[in-house]
Amino acid sequence: MHGTHSLVGLRLDGKVAWVTGSSRGLGKAIAVLLAQLGAKVVVNCYSNLVLGHAVVDEIRSFGGEAILVAGDVMDAEEVQRMAQEIEEHWGGVDVLVTNATPPQPMKWIADYDWSEYQSMYEAFVKSPFLLAQRLLPGMKASRWGRIVQITSEVFHEGVPEFSAYVAAKGAQVGWSRSMANELAAEGITVNCVAPGWIPVERHESVPQDAKDAYVKTIPVGHWGTPLDVAWAVAWFASPQSGFLTGQTLVVNGGRTMH
Repeated sequence: MHGTHSLVGLRLDGKVAWVTGSSRGLGKAIAVLLAQLGAKVVVNCYSNLVLGHAVVDEIRSFGGEAILVAGDVMDAEEVQRMAQEIEEHWGGVDVLVTNATPPQPMKWIADYDWSEYQSMYEAFVKSPFLLAQRLLPGMKASRWGRIVQITSEVFHEGVPEFSAYVAAKGAQVGWSRSMANELAAEGITVNCVAPGWIPVERHESVPQDAKDAYVKTIPVGHWGTPLDVAWAVAWFASPQSGFLTGQTLVVNGGRTMH
């Protein structure tokens, strides 16, 4: 019934959520929170099975439901295999969170190789395309689905010396908007969460002065946390957000206004 779901809180009970790149960092925080909200979570990693299993164990430790599915989300055959594993275990996927990311080279345009650009498009355009193409028939059959893409504030800022990543993130946003229109009548929403810089494990080698300079530019005056991003994802994944599609929520403490 319309208007009643807002009374029961933000819950994802019974929904199956596949979070790509969720063995650490933002993806781990998203996976754990979705599980805390009642979702059955597919933890997904490419190579680090130890970390992946640790996330599953953490979710199960508080009574949540999770399985680990390992594989390359940029490879069509691997996507097909992983989707089959999930369907055999839990049936179809209701919520897809595209978070997986490869190394992100920062260079002047003169120093990039096209292969570095290509790797960005493989991660942020090809992978969402393969995943959606494989999972959408199930979402259409149930007339309910949520696709949440993790994009980045860098697209909105036009960050220099980062053109490969920024361009691919822009393409990811454009694809999401097109898909939002294409799927709206099917009960499927497509939205983006664009974090600012939120230091996680892969930023451990970043110089402290660079971190200090960035945090000074955040209007709210402090770093964001992975949980800040996870709550934004949870909202877009929820039944309550069904009238929102084609949108980008920038989670960066007010650094950019859109």
